[in-house]
Parts: sequence; structure tokens; C-alpha cells
Amino acid sequence: MRILASLPDGNLFSSLPSTPPPRDPRLPPPSTPPPIPVPKYPPKEQKPKSRPNPAFKLPHRHTRYYKPVNPGVIASDGDRGVTIGESGVSYRLPGAPFEFQYSYTETPQAKPLAIREPAFLPFGPPTMPRPWTGKQPLKKSKKKIPLFDSFNPPLPGKKGVKHVEMPGPFPLGKYPQEGKTREEILGEPLKRWEISMLVKPLLKDNRQVNLGRDGLTHNMLELIHSHWKRRRVIKIKCKGVPTVDMDNVCRRLEEKTGGKIIFRVGGLVYLFRGRNYNYRTRPQYPLMLWKPAAPVYPKLIQEAPEGLTKHEADELRRKGKSLLPICKLAKNGVYLTLVRDVRNAFEGSSLVKVNCKGMHASDYKKLGAKLKELVPCVLLSFDDEQILMWRGKDWKSMYPEPPSFSNPVDLDIAGDADGSGTPSDDPSQGTIRSSPKMISLWKRAIESTKALVLDEINLGPDDLLKKVEEFEGISQAAEHSYPALVLSREDGASSSMAEYEDGSQSENYDEDEFYPEDDFNDDDEFYDSDSSDVVPLGSLPVDHIAERLQRK
Repeated sequence: MRILASLPDGNLFSSLPSTPPPRDPRLPPPSTPPPIPVPKYPPKEQKPKSRPNPAFKLPHRHTRYYKPVNPGVIASDGDRGVTIGESGVSYRLPGAPFEFQYSYTETPQAKPLAIREPAFLPFGPPTMPRPWTGKQPLKKSKKKIPLFDSFNPPLPGKKGVKHVEMPGPFPLGKYPQEGKTREEILGEPLKRWEISMLVKPLLKDNRQVNLGRDGLTHNMLELIHSHWKRRRVIKIKCKGVPTVDMDNVCRRLEEKTGGKIIFRVGGLVYLFRGRNYNYRTRPQYPLMLWKPAAPVYPKLIQEAPEGLTKHEADELRRKGKSLLPICKLAKNGVYLTLVRDVRNAFEGSSLVKVNCKGMHASDYKKLGAKLKELVPCVLLSFDDEQILMWRGKDWKSMYPEPPSFSNPVDLDIAGDADGSGTPSDDPSQGTIRSSPKMISLWKRAIESTKALVLDEINLGPDDLLKKVEEFEGISQAAEHSYPALVLSREDGASSSMAEYEDGSQSENYDEDEFYPEDDFNDDDEFYDSDSSDVVPLGSLPVDHIAERLQRK
């Protein structure tokens, strides 16, 4: 501190001068460093231009590509071509058993007006040595892996091999045989106990094929065969738009895959591959590399639909705004009874509305197109996510014309003093007409002995009571009587089993006559009743069994 005090200027933190000192003009200016030179590279070698595949020159999805088309071949390259027909856009390949489509079940019946992309095949080029899977081929393995043969599967329990089911089932003493046609591959029709044996393990299994809004697509055919490689039966779960017409789905499944539907409940379908199915000789189809753009179809909603003027159509749409919907459809649901519900609703009203809140726009528009073909009906609007339909001028009731009935309120059934009870002859009495559905229910009740038609209406109280008591006894006997199942050691069980083993499933089955779920319960014994042991009306099966035991 003493040293600092002795200095003339003790401020060590004095500020620097505000302006730099003047530069001497006699000195030369300072030299600036030269800039970094730009490097010069040799020109790149241009590769020869190859002919690009038209598939890689796709227009964007949001472009306005529009090309009107007529039925027939719109593009061809030798035996390969794209055609427009009754089933929409289809693709023809040499040696194919049928013309390929993107979807075999969800193609509208209307003919397309135009296409949204250039016409080309969505398959790999024909020069490719293997089917295109989206990945580069693996290196050639040193091991010689034999082709999978269903007639000679790997031994069960082999290490590193998944479970593979044997061909069949076959009766004792029979073996698989090579087949070429569908009938030869399916073999003999399955019996009832064989169907139960095949379906039971799959009822609670989650291994399945999902069929969604696009229906049965082309690539699903190869997926089904990959499931058949290890299992005899596969479970297909259908949801969404295709479930409106399940008969069409089942028919297309059998037609394109060659299998057989052995059980169906709701949206679940169980598809059997056949007794003589061999994965090695299966039909192999090329895979579609992308989803083709859907063509342009005629509009579903028209300002003046068929049979109506524009003013009448607007009036119906105005009335439909205050109409209550008959049902609400859930997203990805099963719509098995939708067509039947719409037909029944048209019996009471000329307009029907279906609520589709929460569904995708393309889904309820596809539903409207299916209802237009199956009901049939005229579509009026899709406003507010609801389908509004009109039954049309050519609509006919499903039920016969109902007869006229006299109103019982206006009839004089008191009768004269002698109790004859003749009706009044007053012509001013009103008549009512019962609804067609009620007439159908009455006829069904009369045929099943649950209702009785009185031939004479002028019955006294005692005669009417007697009629009611007789009918009550007949209806109870018919309702509580059924054939009894009698099993005995001598001939009962053996004859029942023999009769069952001889019975088989009919080849030409009706699609609506599938076995119910009760046929596959654990307590099912698969016995048939003896046709000769029939319980008489008015008695119970227990009485019949007791009488049999007393005779023995």
C-alpha cells in the first residue's frame, strides 16, 4: 500500500482512450490475407438412362387424374392386361385360374366410369426370378432345406419345428391321395362328429384371419394357405361392411380358396382345407405390391332419383330430418340383420333412416350401396352421418294382402232372448284391416297349435269354455311332447351309434343351415333317437321310459 501511495497516479483502473491514436500516413497500408480458393472436382460420370417402370411414375393421390373408360381391355402387354367388366377393374395374367381383383367381395355392381391412375398391373415384373416380398433376397443357404410336404410332415416333438397337423381326418384304413380338382382335394363330406372334432379346439383360440372393410382381398388368399400349412381348419373373423351380405362372403371364400365352410356363427367362419390338401401343390398367386386406386363409379345420391321429381325428392328429404332412425350402427360391427330390419321397417313407413354416427364416411356410403342392391331401395341422402332411404314406387310387401275383419267392438254379440248371438246387420259398422306382419304371426301360431280359429262365432258361454279347455289340452300336449332317447345294452346304444356313423354331412348344404353352438357342448353325446320310440301326445318321456322298463 505504501508503494501505491508513492506513485504519482494512484488510479490503477483508469479507462482506455476513447479514440485510437492517428495512423501515420507515411506507413504502407496493411496487407489483407487472400480468400480460400474454391476446390475444383472432376465432373461426375453420368449413368446410362434405363427405361423406368410405369409403376414408379404414379400420380399423387390428390391429383386430378381422370380418364374415362369403356368395358373391355384398357391396357395390355402380351398376355398380361387390365380389363373393365361387370366385376370392376380386373387383372389378367397368363396361366391364372381366374382374373385377379383387389377385392372379390366389395366390388360394386355398377360399371366404373373412369379410372384415377394409369392402367398397369400392381404385380412384380415378369422377369423377377422370385415373388416380390418387399425385401432383398437372402444369401444362399448352405443347407438343403426340402420343400414342405403335407403328406410327409416332420415328426411331432422335433426340436425347432412347430406343430403341424396331419392330413385328414380319414377313416381307418384310408390314406391321403393327390388331388387336382376341388372335389378330389376335399374328399368325402365330413360327418357330424368330425366337424365337432375340428371346430372345438378353435372356439377359444385367438389364431385367426381378420376380414375388414375391404372384404376378401387378393393377398388374403396366400395368407389363408399359409394358415392351412399347419392347420386343417382356420377361423376367419368378419367385421364391418362385408357382414351385411355374409352369404356372398362365404360363397367367395369357397370359390377362390377351394375350401369348405363347415361351421358359421355370426361373423365367424370356419374354413376346412380338405382331406387331401397338400401345401406343396397348392395354387400359388403373385402378391399385389400396393393397393390400386379405386375407379370412379356413378353417384349414389341424385337430385331427382328414379321415379321422383326434384321437388318430391326435396320434400322427402325434409320429412326425413324429423324421422327417428330404426337403429344405430357401431363402428366395425356385425350387421347380419340390417337388410331384414330395413325391409320390415318399409312395411310400416315409406321412409327409413339408419344412424351411422361415428363411422367412417366411406363405410356408411358402402353400406348404402349394399342396401340399395339387397333391399332394394332408393337412397336419398347421407346427411348428418345418417342413411335416408325411400322404398320406391315399385315396392311390394313381403306379406300377402291381409283380409278384412269386422270390428268386434261394433258387433252385437249379446244376441236375442234365446241366446243365439247373431251379429248386427247394420251396414254402418266399421271394419279394420290387420297389418301383414300380424297376419303372418297369426298363421304361424295356428300352424304350431298355439292358436285356434273358431268356425262359429255365435257360441254360448258353456260351449266356448269347452272349446277353450279342449284346445288348452292339445296345445300343452304338443308343446311338451318330443321323441324320447332310450339307451339299452342290447340294441339301443349300438344301433344309435351305427345310425350316426353312417350319416354324413350333405354336400349341397344351405348356407343358412349351419349347426348351432349347442352342437359343440362338452356334454354332447352325439346319439340319435330311435324313430320307432315316439312319445304319444299328452304323455311325458319319463312315462314312456318307465313303461319300457316294466315290460322288460
